[in-house]
Amino acid sequence: LNINFRAKTFYFSPCSVTHSLLTPTLYPLQAGCHKPNKTNPIEPVYPISTNGELFPWAQLRLPQSIKPLSYDLTLNPDLDKMTFTGRTVISMSILHSTNRIVFHGANLNITKATFKASDVTILEYKPRQQLAVNFSEELKAGQYCVLTMEYSANFSNAYDGFYKSFYIDKDRNKRYPLVLAATQFEPLSARKAFPCFDEPAFKATFLIKISRKKTYMTLSNMPKAKSTNLSNGLVQDEFEKTSVNMSTYLVAFIVADFTPNTKNVSETQVSVYSVPEKNGHTEYALTITSKLLEFYNNFFDINYPLKKLDLVAIPDFLAGAMENLGLITFRETTLLVGKESSLLEKQVVASVIAHELAHQWFGNLVTMTWWNDLWLNEGFATYMEYMSLQEVSPDLETGNLFLSVRFRALDKDALNSSHAVSTDVNTTEQVEEMFDSVSYEKGASILLMLNASFPGDQQFRKGIIEYLKQFSGLNTDTDDLWNSLTQIKYSPSYPQTDKSTHHMNVSQMMTSWTSQKGFPLVTVNLMGNQVTLAQEHFLLTSDNTTHTSSLWHIPVTQVFTLKNKSDTFKLSENVTWLKLNYKNTGFYIVDYGKDGWSALAQALFSNVGVLTHEDRASLIHNIFALSRYQSLLIAFSDETDTETSPVTEALLQLNNIYRQLEKRQDTFRNLTAKQTWEEEENVSKQELRSALLEMACNLNDENCTQQATSLFKKYMESNGTLRIPGDLQQTVFTVAGRSDETWDALFNIYVHATYDSEKRKMLKGLASTQNPQRLVQILSFGLRGSLIQTQELPLVISTMCQSFAGCLFAWDFIQENWDRLIEKFPIGSFAIQAIIKSVTSQSSTQAQLNKVQAFFSGLKERGSQMRSVQEALETIKLNQRWMDRNLPTLQKWL
Repeated sequence: LNINFRAKTFYFSPCSVTHSLLTPTLYPLQAGCHKPNKTNPIEPVYPISTNGELFPWAQLRLPQSIKPLSYDLTLNPDLDKMTFTGRTVISMSILHSTNRIVFHGANLNITKATFKASDVTILEYKPRQQLAVNFSEELKAGQYCVLTMEYSANFSNAYDGFYKSFYIDKDRNKRYPLVLAATQFEPLSARKAFPCFDEPAFKATFLIKISRKKTYMTLSNMPKAKSTNLSNGLVQDEFEKTSVNMSTYLVAFIVADFTPNTKNVSETQVSVYSVPEKNGHTEYALTITSKLLEFYNNFFDINYPLKKLDLVAIPDFLAGAMENLGLITFRETTLLVGKESSLLEKQVVASVIAHELAHQWFGNLVTMTWWNDLWLNEGFATYMEYMSLQEVSPDLETGNLFLSVRFRALDKDALNSSHAVSTDVNTTEQVEEMFDSVSYEKGASILLMLNASFPGDQQFRKGIIEYLKQFSGLNTDTDDLWNSLTQIKYSPSYPQTDKSTHHMNVSQMMTSWTSQKGFPLVTVNLMGNQVTLAQEHFLLTSDNTTHTSSLWHIPVTQVFTLKNKSDTFKLSENVTWLKLNYKNTGFYIVDYGKDGWSALAQALFSNVGVLTHEDRASLIHNIFALSRYQSLLIAFSDETDTETSPVTEALLQLNNIYRQLEKRQDTFRNLTAKQTWEEEENVSKQELRSALLEMACNLNDENCTQQATSLFKKYMESNGTLRIPGDLQQTVFTVAGRSDETWDALFNIYVHATYDSEKRKMLKGLASTQNPQRLVQILSFGLRGSLIQTQELPLVISTMCQSFAGCLFAWDFIQENWDRLIEKFPIGSFAIQAIIKSVTSQSSTQAQLNKVQAFFSGLKERGSQMRSVQEALETIKLNQRWMDRNLPTLQKWL
């Protein structure tokens, strides 16, 4: 438990410590718990509840005196009136004597509450979404008690809590809206569906009953136990009691008219659900899920714990997916693909499924204690997503994708406004903001680095198996993971000389990567066979920088770790050049100095294949991060004949520059000269072709736009019978969307389309228009949720901001509609982060900086303190400085 005492933060683990509002009471430590600090007691400031009484709690996080054991939930949704009623029975144990029960509830009208067969009054403090019951007599430690509440509520109008959703069905060419209700509780929204102890550490069991019309079906975490006909004509479905303890954010239930595609895998029934008309698009998801489930069962040496696993495509869903135990929910675009889909489209679906399945172990079986360690869930799931697919489906070539996301994580973490992987989380907005690339991609990157530092491919796996088994069903923090990895036993088949380097230093090494923000810049000085390395905190800006003496334990090789400011080691022979960070498995960048870069360039001129494609892409990324040695790019001129990752990284970096230039540079077109429209069979070639064609058409290359226009006209004339190859669709639809002659046709196709991944590409094409009236029209449709789903607004805004004119419209739109946006997307959420980044990331003038600063500072409690705002301001300053320093040189070089 994080408690702020006079500006000092102390850590109290809920497994070992309780506290009153006046004096923390310390209890014996259990395994894996932190030793708490002591401090002087302070007098709390109690808030006033909504009914005018004193609310008995003054912290964001709940007291630890009560432990919920089980929930009995009865829900009665009315999809016609858009309301629901509920009854929640919470059985709990009193851990430490107290005269209050404090828990969570939001937007619930509690009509009746009883405790020990007596009515009780529920107090509410809305700013923290907390409820409480006061008692005149103390509840004694060791007691078992039951709190029962009846309540009513409206369905949520946003994408969290228990919310209503609409989708369009087809029936003899008639189109009409159908209704469903679904849940999204992570991170803080279970409290919007039922009163509960809504923190990850309060694990309990759940028995869920839901009533429905006979024309609907229901799903929840567990298999259905029975259905009962009610006197009012409804049916009540009762689900089995959860067989494992789970956090409230993993509870889920759905009322809809879906159809399944089912297969038995080992002892688990796997089902993929969709709206009936899209059931034919579920086969690939079912196949890859079955393979991944078997892989994870074996890899973790722990079987998936439930008898069923449902994957459900929700038509109206904000997140990419949600890992609810036994009932994983997805966007349609991240679960459904047709039989003719390209490998690139299948790669998207397989990656999301692999991520969410990994959560059934990392996150669901073993859960972080508090949101400050979200990376234990998301970093691991991201790492396993790529690792598992390299084994299960190597044809998807997810290695290139993992490399690219590691580069993007470095880009964000190079900002002074970044944060440590494990960092303080003291407000609800800070909870939302933890869902970012630091928790996901940086978390995955440092796990890859650790695995690569082990002497063998099984030691890392042994460590995480030990971690999962030791803490199964429990909550953990980052230290628990490092301790498990430190304790692994080394096999005699691996060199014992490495034991001193790795065995006792895992915790020490990895803490340097999780407890401080950023990453190191390693500078290299090569003299014959002697290598001198130095490290410093790499930051893209020095403005208002927090100067620290940060040091990392950098595993340069399996036998050499750079722990100090500088160090030296010797090679077995003299060399003329040296490339560190093999295949970019380390989370750092390298500067080789003028002579070192020149030597690398010469080596690549002689033989571009002298380095792996990962290493060549790594050099390109490092070059741009260091903003120097552009001439080295010439050494990669043959990349389009062979490997994808170096070319796509170069195109991405150059496109970032291109988008900042008010006048487009024709000389960018040389970089896309090797475009091809010929069919490609493997993922890398499809990815490369897509990147080259998109860039060429963005630069108005005549051949590219003519080919795309011709293909779109054939597509229109075929009435949908001709399917554009998946990796060409984005280019074709973007060209069609930019043309006033074909925009209306594309929009009409979009409105009637049902093929989800294709439809999303059409939307990006439509949002690429430069027509002001159409830009306003798209934004208006998206905000209202008519014709364009509101969940797609972040995508629409991101696409519009690919152009200067579009970004101006998007910026005006978010200023005018900010309050409506944060009604749909919580402050600090990933959607809001994405919108802020989109409308600001290409700004590079003082005038733009002033406008952005003025708008966000005026928001006050409606978003002014978000970390993403600080990142936006810092990025604009960086863009401004970069353009001032480099534009003349860049124009000359191009």
